[in-house]
Amino acid sequence: MDAVLLAFEHVFSPGTLLVIALASCLGIIIGAMPGLTAVMGTALLVPFTFFMDPVPAIAAIVSLSAMAIFAGDIPSALVRIPGTPGSAAYCDEAYKMTLKGEPWRALGMCMAASSIGGVFGTIVLIVAAPTLALFATKFSSPEYFWLSLLGLTCAAFLAVGSPLRGLLALLLGLFLSAVGIDIATGITRFAFGSTELMGGVDFVPALIGFFAIPELVRLVTSHAETRPKVPKYDGMFRGLGRDVWRYKRQILRGNIVGTLIGALPGAGADIAAWVSYALSRKLSKQPEKFGTGHVEGLAEASASNNAALGGAWVPTIVFGIPGDSITAIVIGVLVLKGMEPGPSIFIKTPDLIYAVFIVFILANLLMVPLGWMVIRASRHILSVPRGTIAAFILVACIIGSYAINNALFDVGLMLAMGALGWFMEENDIPVAPAVLGLVLGKMVEFNFVQTMMKGEGDPLTLVARPIAGILAAVVIGLWLFTAWQAVRRRPAHA
Repeated sequence: MDAVLLAFEHVFSPGTLLVIALASCLGIIIGAMPGLTAVMGTALLVPFTFFMDPVPAIAAIVSLSAMAIFAGDIPSALVRIPGTPGSAAYCDEAYKMTLKGEPWRALGMCMAASSIGGVFGTIVLIVAAPTLALFATKFSSPEYFWLSLLGLTCAAFLAVGSPLRGLLALLLGLFLSAVGIDIATGITRFAFGSTELMGGVDFVPALIGFFAIPELVRLVTSHAETRPKVPKYDGMFRGLGRDVWRYKRQILRGNIVGTLIGALPGAGADIAAWVSYALSRKLSKQPEKFGTGHVEGLAEASASNNAALGGAWVPTIVFGIPGDSITAIVIGVLVLKGMEPGPSIFIKTPDLIYAVFIVFILANLLMVPLGWMVIRASRHILSVPRGTIAAFILVACIIGSYAINNALFDVGLMLAMGALGWFMEENDIPVAPAVLGLVLGKMVEFNFVQTMMKGEGDPLTLVARPIAGILAAVVIGLWLFTAWQAVRRRPAHA
């Protein structure tokens, strides 16, 4: 109880509340700008968290990401440009409602379902995380090895598109994680004589490059200037309660699916939105209305989008395994603030974890008034020139990369990773598996080496303990299932 009271004291201090308000506003603006994503906004926010205490730093990321995921629905509905990748799942549906003269009904449902989904995901996080943390205290190096490998496997095989391309991206991320001094032998690897690379590929410049630079290139090279003619605002709450009650089952189903998919390492809100929209159409009593401007699909997919955010924090906090790209960034921030993710965090700093829970609920409740305000002002946000947005992003990328170590090398690293990220996306190679490979690579290697040392080189040590054996069976089963699917589909493409 003392930890909970201290958590409330952390969150409701004037400084933290100001950070939550500013980050929420920034998140809504980023999400509403076509071409800017929640992940990119979170990456650009990292350098500013260096100067904050742990609670305001995490509160800023939680608030920005929750608002940006919702705000991505605004350009989707009004100008048929997804603000975030998850919004692409139901972009056409929302825009068809605008063409029918119901843009505010569509956005009202997106806002309400997103807020409900975010709160649901947080409740699951509050209930599940401490229980799983108690279970995780039984984990040792072999369990963490297989759990990390499970995260990498999900990142590769759940990636949108070809599993082979996801595997290629994953291997690239693992290679980047191997750069620098070997944690076991002390030998320098792949540094090519560079003293800067002896410390490895710095996570923050790489992250900013992977996510921000490709978006910047697309923003600059896109010829279509977005100057939408937004319909006059004529009310959003009228009939909203009736719609929410009518589609309560769909919202609940979206909450459950989103939370479960979010908890899978490497999956995230984007996949949750696509799965929930497809599920809604398949289970609907009126499937013929989908694609014509039907609010049912919006309710389920929007709820799933934001529920996945809370779900993704479960493996992040309990095991130190990122649930998505945003929580991959969060792990870096937690480590920088001296809060090593894992079951011990509930014992060492329970007040900070409870503070995160409170911030999640607060941010998702703030979504309603802030969402209403930004939807009313959407005509002005969506008409900002692309050149202005591009200039702001480039300056933020350079400053953010340089500020980590006050080194120009990090700016060059950011640009190199940006070029690599752009090349990957242009060739339909997903970036997320590469990022998770960079984050989890050292964890996989360290736990593998430690387990082998304990077992004096006997590989059976990896599966000797019951939990490790179960996790190994799950991982190998996923590999075999994916390989079987690939073989089965080959004749169809021939």
